[in-house]
Amino acid sequence: MSGVGRLCAEANRGPQTPIHVVGDSEAGISQPIGCGSPTAGFERYPAPPGAFRFVGGTADCVGQRAILLKLDQPTRQAKLALVLTVDCRTDSDWLVKTDAAMGTAGCAIVTGVVDDAMLARTREAMYRVQRKIIDEVGADRLEQAGEIGVLRIILRFDDLFFEYLELEPLLAFIDASLADTAIVHVQNGLILPSARAKDVFQHRFHQDFPRVLNGYLMSVNAFFAIDDFSAETGGTLLVPASHQKTETPMLDELRERAVSAECPAGSMIVFDSTLWHAAGENTSGRDRLAINHQFTRSYVKQQIDYCRALPSEAILASPGRTQRLLGWYTRVVTSLDEFYRPAERRLYRCGQG
Repeated sequence: MSGVGRLCAEANRGPQTPIHVVGDSEAGISQPIGCGSPTAGFERYPAPPGAFRFVGGTADCVGQRAILLKLDQPTRQAKLALVLTVDCRTDSDWLVKTDAAMGTAGCAIVTGVVDDAMLARTREAMYRVQRKIIDEVGADRLEQAGEIGVLRIILRFDDLFFEYLELEPLLAFIDASLADTAIVHVQNGLILPSARAKDVFQHRFHQDFPRVLNGYLMSVNAFFAIDDFSAETGGTLLVPASHQKTETPMLDELRERAVSAECPAGSMIVFDSTLWHAAGENTSGRDRLAINHQFTRSYVKQQIDYCRALPSEAILASPGRTQRLLGWYTRVVTSLDEFYRPAERRLYRCGQG
């Protein structure tokens, strides 16, 4: 028997209102428990929005659902339940729920973001870009970098990837979690081959923004599934509620708590960039494609200086919001002439956060 159970209660109950732990088919738990009371042998993990807040080892009534996960051999179904999945096409409250899940679990999955036609174009474009990068950099240098199938500065090789920066659900998520002045820290294509996991950075648990600033959210990721994500295809391993923690978890704990993100192609996996995660092992017999975006507050230095990496003409031909995302409005001056330009032509414009 696993130690998984759901606490079901009405919202806004008082802190000492008794509620009942409803055992699922694998929980073996059915005794009543009082809100605010310790849950012996269990660690408290957040459920999706409308759920109890993360409060360590107690169950506190702040919403409609909570999940208790015992740390010895939690089931796959139990761990999957810790990550919100919501369809942005059919759920008008998807953004509210996603924003709440970012605070509790530190991650969520939004389905229905990219349509089939764009996915088909993206798959073709990613393989074209991969060939161009190999021709430019060389296979040996790429191998020495210790990466597997990472495609960098893909905007320079195919204009299709500008379109990802115009997707309405993505922009809404950025506005809700950071600000409308946020910028792209990095946009990488990822072609994960079907092979035994190697000891490279992607397969090691890590944080994309390893700086915890008293809970202040500085960076978020939006990870697009170009192919179906599952345990078999090497779906990203997420560790719910591991975000905004100053202490580094033990590797065994990360492995035990990790959830393989499972979602259909066209989904957007979002997470706080301080969340611990890793690439899964792809055993499907085919490549698994994805595109990772990381966005930060406007004053954080980008991993790639896109305003120098891309032709100015290409940036200026894009919508104003895309220009801002690429850092066009937060460039650093290099001369007095640039410094004293009129406001509408300044490199670092006012109101950028």
